[in-house]
Amino acid sequence: MKIVYVPIDERPCNVDVVQRIVGVTDEVTLLTPPDHLYGYKKEAADKIGIREWVRSVKDCDAFVLSADMLCYGGLLPSRLHHMTETDRDAFIEWMRTLQSETDAPLYVATMIMRTPKYSSNDEEPDYYGQFGAEIYRRSWLQDREGRDGLTEMEQQELVTLNELVPTEHVEDYEARRAFNRSINEAMIQLVEEGVIERLFIPQDDSAEYGYTSIDQTNVLRQIQERRVLTKVHMYPGADEVGATMVARAFLDHQGTRPRVHPMWSSVLGPTLIPMYEDRPFIESMYAHLDAIGLHLVETIEDADLMLAYNVPGRVMQESWDQDERDVTYTSFRHMRQFVTKIESALTQGKRVIVADSAYANGGDQELIMWLDELNILEQLDSYKGWNTNGNTLGTTLAQGVFAQVGKRERIRENVLYHVLDDFVYQAKVRMKMTNTVLPQYGASYFDLNEQATVISQERDRVMTEVARHVIRHSFQEAWTVNTSAPWNRMFECRLEFGGTTQ
Repeated sequence: MKIVYVPIDERPCNVDVVQRIVGVTDEVTLLTPPDHLYGYKKEAADKIGIREWVRSVKDCDAFVLSADMLCYGGLLPSRLHHMTETDRDAFIEWMRTLQSETDAPLYVATMIMRTPKYSSNDEEPDYYGQFGAEIYRRSWLQDREGRDGLTEMEQQELVTLNELVPTEHVEDYEARRAFNRSINEAMIQLVEEGVIERLFIPQDDSAEYGYTSIDQTNVLRQIQERRVLTKVHMYPGADEVGATMVARAFLDHQGTRPRVHPMWSSVLGPTLIPMYEDRPFIESMYAHLDAIGLHLVETIEDADLMLAYNVPGRVMQESWDQDERDVTYTSFRHMRQFVTKIESALTQGKRVIVADSAYANGGDQELIMWLDELNILEQLDSYKGWNTNGNTLGTTLAQGVFAQVGKRERIRENVLYHVLDDFVYQAKVRMKMTNTVLPQYGASYFDLNEQATVISQERDRVMTEVARHVIRHSFQEAWTVNTSAPWNRMFECRLEFGGTTQ
């Protein structure tokens, strides 16, 4: 099968990780735009060049496309653009033209624009660095006021915020959201017209109230009015959507629907709302299973895949806070039982994929140590535990799809890749280096200045040291890692393996 894949941006999580997920099998060829067409962070990609490249590809079985890349030039440019209605109409007409020229189905992703709850202009307009938290809180209170009402104290807070945030910033922000909302509405219309085979609408950094919730309500109304409920998927997520769409295109092409049985690490976990999302874990799971095209089954005996879902006991924290973790990670969870069930499933010959969502922004050390101690870490079909729950879950399910037709040595390497990136780097090394190493170079979390190379070399050393200390039984071959900073910051890294020997 040949798939044309246009990611939402050029970061490793949207390009390298998806290529790795698909790369475990020789049954799929993934075609991506030439590197020179991509942008860089806030600098938009050559969207016209990418559109021309897409139309130039002949003889493919599916198009997996990001509307954010093809319309705005990437995810961050979608939050910063000054596009016109003419630009919008030209993009929509391009989509219609593409579909008219091919027999291959179009799988398209379009984002509901996020509203971070913190003040930072690293990925947002400049004014968000000063007023971001206030813009978020203002919209949260406005939405809550309309739906549930506000307390007297909350009403006064809203009055204060309305006076504090400059009107021009609010108008700029809301105008851009309105434009993005119009793109989402147009994509839904293209589903109704039959131009788009299946539409995916992830909600980036969503919350129960606020701008994202308001936009979600509008999108749901459009979906219902146009009666495209079976063709449109909306759920918390963002950077996993490329993997989700590619896996869905593959399953549709194969005409198969693998069966999945979930096994949770805690009783309350399924009912908890993860950080950066707007609904309980179990509701996100239902949505992601539906989007990717997997069937939920009640017993492990009936399953093709067992989803081992590691979630909090009662309280969710950031991964770098594990040294001072909430007691309910132990009192409301029993890790030994969880990993014993994983071991039992593997013994029965079942394929096991692990979604490590107990913490935000990184993996769970207790889980990794147990899997390593029982010598079952290398037997998994997938381990992932990065960023948000939606990111982790979507890529985990996608890896499960391709692992069924994949080669064992490639699957094993992917498990090692994500243990090193998602757990070792994101949970153990990232904040430690930020606090102890970066000050020595005059660098900061969001700006490594001119020191990215030397900081990355130090990261390689520290990651190897930490990995060898925590992982004592698995992946004992000689391996080396080479990391870099694709956006010149610490949030993510590009990880490549050096030479490995068995």
